[in-house]
Amino acid sequence: MKGTSFNSINFYNLSYPFFKNIAFALDAERAHELTIHSMKMTGKFLPDHKDDPRFHLKAMGLDFANPIGLAAGLDKNGEAIAFLTHLPFGFVEIGTVTSRPQTGNDKPRLFRYPEEESLRNRMGFNNFGAERVLENLETSRRRGKIIGVNLGKNKVTENTDAPKDYSVLYRKFAREADYLVINVSSPNTPGLRDLLKDEGLRQIFEAVEVERKKQPKPLLVKVSPDMALEELSSVVGLVNEYKLDGIIATNTTIMKERGEGGVSGKLLTKKARETREFLLKEIKNSHSKAELIGVGGISHFEDLMDFWRAGGRLTQIYSAFIFQGPGVLFEMEKQLGNEFKKRGTKTFEEFLESVRK
Repeated sequence: MKGTSFNSINFYNLSYPFFKNIAFALDAERAHELTIHSMKMTGKFLPDHKDDPRFHLKAMGLDFANPIGLAAGLDKNGEAIAFLTHLPFGFVEIGTVTSRPQTGNDKPRLFRYPEEESLRNRMGFNNFGAERVLENLETSRRRGKIIGVNLGKNKVTENTDAPKDYSVLYRKFAREADYLVINVSSPNTPGLRDLLKDEGLRQIFEAVEVERKKQPKPLLVKVSPDMALEELSSVVGLVNEYKLDGIIATNTTIMKERGEGGVSGKLLTKKARETREFLLKEIKNSHSKAELIGVGGISHFEDLMDFWRAGGRLTQIYSAFIFQGPGVLFEMEKQLGNEFKKRGTKTFEEFLESVRK
């Protein structure tokens, strides 16, 4: 296919099943740590991916190489940017990062459901802290790709002081990140989701607004799939009021029968899709300019098509990358190229128009 490295496709298709068998024999978090270390060590030596110019799109004032990105949570500390940007990702989101270093919740805290291609985590925003993550971001090889940073409050920070945490984080990362995300939707920090309510978000947006005026950067908020429809409507209203650039939908979902933490992957697909479709309608009906980045349960190309048909553009994957490996990106890229050929479209916007007819 045009713009795709044949050698890369074959390498990952042949090597990932072998790697996965070894990794999945290990504790999930240990395997994750070893994977990130391997990516960190090899990333700078890998070639750039030849992006297909037909897939480029503009959103939030940024130029994306393609509409498929990596969701936050995989590269929490920005250690593997050189590796991840070598793949056909249009953008990569790192984090969640907090102001101060944080160890997170007690282990074990990451669990696999291989038959359902899903994960459950109760990590608790474990990360190196803003200073070290910022240093990693400053020195990373980014290959011209869009890099977002997902921001969270420290566990020890009271909700009343949360606006200050987000304001400080915005100030620190605005000069290096291409976009920033306010994350108050993780189920793994006690009381965090309370900040998704109108007053909590309003206070955060007001605090960050001061820094946005000094250093304007695209700013989004990430929402939960467990929110009531009226709560989602309120978020759209606040996003419009404070002129945020977008919403990321969705974070993980709580499934009490599975245990503590948030579930991602195919088990999340239905709930995340319903949340996204509701938000897309709310955004359209309110004449909002906000972008909706779709994430959660996107595992196959048809999931992307469903999102594009519903009115979305930018998407992210996470669990699919774990279970299917880098090959899933090349496959999605190939299928997108086939759709372009079938529809006779030459740009991504033309493709979207064709899909929505």
